[in-house]
Amino acid sequence: MENKKAIKLIEQILEDLDKTGINKSTLIEDLKKLREYALEEQIPLVVKVLRFTYEHIEENDSFLIPIPDDEPVDEDSELPENTDAKEPIESLKYMISLMKSLTNKTNISDLREYRDALNTY
Repeated sequence: MENKKAIKLIEQILEDLDKTGINKSTLIEDLKKLREYALEEQIPLVVKVLRFTYEHIEENDSFLIPIPDDEPVDEDSELPENTDAKEPIESLKYMISLMKSLTNKTNISDLREYRDALNTY
């Protein structure tokens, strides 16, 4: 995103996640505010991802979408069990940080994966 206020809000959200984890009320307010900036900048992917994200957090009291894989999973390999309590926060932080640089094709690709995962959750 190019709006300086939006970038500052992204930084604030990331800082709050580090300090307090997923504080539902504050986080949802901030995500809705960030979504308004995305609407102003006319970035439909970010608008949708943010809406899906705060709806997901409202319903689940957490962020249960894992960080997208870099590589396709080999069917013969075992998947690691995701029992780490910090993983929802790390995944959410990663997703929010992707929004700082929307010119990066990898960021757009990962945001699309988050959108699809949130949509089908």
